[in-house]
Amino acid sequence: MTFDIEMIKGVYSRMAERVDMAKSVVKKPLTLAEKILYNHLWDGKPTSTYVRGKDYVDFAPDRIACQDATAQMALLQFMQAGKNKVAVPTTVHCDHLIQAKIGADKDLQAALNNSSEVFNFLASVSNKYGIGFWKPGAGIIHQVVLENYAFPGGMMIGTDSHTVNAGGLGMIAIGVGGADAVDVMAGMPWELKFPKLIGVKLTGKLSGWSAPKDVILKVAGILTVKGGTGAIVEYFGEGAKSMSATGKGTICNMGAEIGATTSTFGYDVSMERYLRATDRNEVADEANKIASYLTGDEEVYKNPEQYFDQVIEINLDELKPHINGPFTPDLATVVGQMTEKAKANDWPLKVEWGLIGSCTNSSYEDLSRAASVAKQAVDKKLITKAEFGINPGSEQVRYTADRDGLLTIFEQLNAKIFTNACGPCIGQWAREGADKQEKNTIIHSFNRNFSKRADGNPNTHAFVASPEMVAAVAISGRLDFNPLTDKLINQDGEEVMLEEPTGMELPPKGFAVEDPGYDAPIADGSGVKVIVKEDSERLQLLTPFNPIGNSIKGAKLLIKAFGKCTTDHISMAGPWLRFRGHLDNISNNCLIGAVNAFGKATNKVKNQLTGEFGAVPDVARAYKAADVYSIVVGDHNYGEGSSREHAAMEPRHLGVVAVIVKSFARIHETNLKKQGMLGLTFAAEADYDLIQEDDTFNFLDLNKFAPEKQLTIEVVHKNGTKDIIKLNHTYNHSQIDWYNEGSALNLIKKQNL
Repeated sequence: MTFDIEMIKGVYSRMAERVDMAKSVVKKPLTLAEKILYNHLWDGKPTSTYVRGKDYVDFAPDRIACQDATAQMALLQFMQAGKNKVAVPTTVHCDHLIQAKIGADKDLQAALNNSSEVFNFLASVSNKYGIGFWKPGAGIIHQVVLENYAFPGGMMIGTDSHTVNAGGLGMIAIGVGGADAVDVMAGMPWELKFPKLIGVKLTGKLSGWSAPKDVILKVAGILTVKGGTGAIVEYFGEGAKSMSATGKGTICNMGAEIGATTSTFGYDVSMERYLRATDRNEVADEANKIASYLTGDEEVYKNPEQYFDQVIEINLDELKPHINGPFTPDLATVVGQMTEKAKANDWPLKVEWGLIGSCTNSSYEDLSRAASVAKQAVDKKLITKAEFGINPGSEQVRYTADRDGLLTIFEQLNAKIFTNACGPCIGQWAREGADKQEKNTIIHSFNRNFSKRADGNPNTHAFVASPEMVAAVAISGRLDFNPLTDKLINQDGEEVMLEEPTGMELPPKGFAVEDPGYDAPIADGSGVKVIVKEDSERLQLLTPFNPIGNSIKGAKLLIKAFGKCTTDHISMAGPWLRFRGHLDNISNNCLIGAVNAFGKATNKVKNQLTGEFGAVPDVARAYKAADVYSIVVGDHNYGEGSSREHAAMEPRHLGVVAVIVKSFARIHETNLKKQGMLGLTFAAEADYDLIQEDDTFNFLDLNKFAPEKQLTIEVVHKNGTKDIIKLNHTYNHSQIDWYNEGSALNLIKKQNL
């Protein structure tokens, strides 16, 4: 079925006029990204040119998507906004709170038993405020969105960093924190710094063992985890047109791992095929009417260097399969070069698990190509050396794949078919033996492979590859297996080779599903009561943050984080997901994964009030109890990874007033601002080295906090010496208002009184 068709028609009806007007204003051809951005200006018709990477712009997104872990906090905030109904189409998807352990049926029932309080809360809030609700087992948010809601030329935001998956259908889809989503739910503009533009020209055509995943694995190797920060990546060229919509989605999805604001592709016949296959003929018909406006201008793609801030060219004819990792998604290795690299770095070559699925690689096409490799293992009498785990992307994908025999093939290799949910990708994996913390290697089609992410074991070396490559490597049991050249010994002692994978872009018999798992909200939710028990361990109504004010004196260093500090380090997922709706309880994981620059240990920092060492949350609570503010200091790309705003709310709740780093990941910096905190960067990166363990911080000119004006702090060391340090920030007038009110939510509530 087609959701929200009238809204989509509205977007399309104004697009030609607004894009043409934008062209006349900026006086040049436009990229696809620019067309969508200018068509979604909050003020309506374009009247001025925006400077990329500098100007803050207000936008009007078409829809919002929330996954269950982040939706809890987003909806708890929305309940304070004073609104009776969401202002734009919004959905909630229950995919994070289901642990992979035994198999789909038992794991889903265990989740329903263990998290019923949360699921019932989300269902009732959705009903009350007019939000579509996708039940546990319905599927992973981004696959469900691609199948049901994404449309070419649209703009959506979502409370998950991999919202960008919808770029596979030509959207501008952006991951945000819950507070951003609340703005839009409440009918307010959504603010974004006008992005820079990176163009990726794809020539040639994928073949053999190379897959769409290899495109983004290569791009990640080029740009690194922060190379796309503040930019939209736009893919174009004949190579782009030759890929499926779900393949495009894979590339856009993992664009989150290069820090990109989002990624997208121009509308083409593959998107039309996918729309019609997923029963959205009406959307395809409407898109075809304005097809030229749903892709970049021809002049742009002919001379990309003139219109993009950076251009990358990849010849798909020459692209080889990649395996990225461990511990970071941008460490790229071409298949066939792994042996030497692994031995040099002491990476275990034996592979224990191969995991296929997640939001980025769980389409019918992905499963069919991986199944073609698995079928060869069965037919060629190969003994699979590693264990298999499969997470289908949606109930529609699972049902169809089961009907067509794909899941049976995996089961013949003793694979565990997990629930249509995130599972191991987000640490929701009860892996047997992980508690022993043995050094080992796994390979998966997920995006992120940070330390401890999948199974909680810091010694699990996780590598990222395409689903078909995961299948091949898992069958061989060796990380350095190259299916293009290497032979395997079967049960009969014969040498055999795996042939190139084959697959189907779309199911030949069409998609099918008995119960997709969707509950529509009732027409009038005013009578729905949302109950949160006072003694609940899972849910807690929010208390508004008090403004920090313009005088910060005597603040103590909480932690100086060393090296990579992602949102996983700041607020771990896995078993902590159960507390995502209870701010005080989940704050007990605040920064426990961050490496302290002093001593290089995790979750061990000095309490300056006692001179003793303790866990980060405990020390923070001690400072808060003593009415002493605290400061967090960090390295480059601080807050990389998830959109989870808990990584900002937890330190705020525990009395942290400022986070001072060398550089921020985009979403996390915004989340800090939304919660009424100071997110600041060293004007001179070397000043990071001046920070000592017993430091006290005094802000000297916070009373003059203003856009584009540096702040000055006095850092007082234990021996009485001082350093004066200049700090940069990116706050505009509106964001300073958030700070002054204590949070963006406080300001929304004030405006709605």
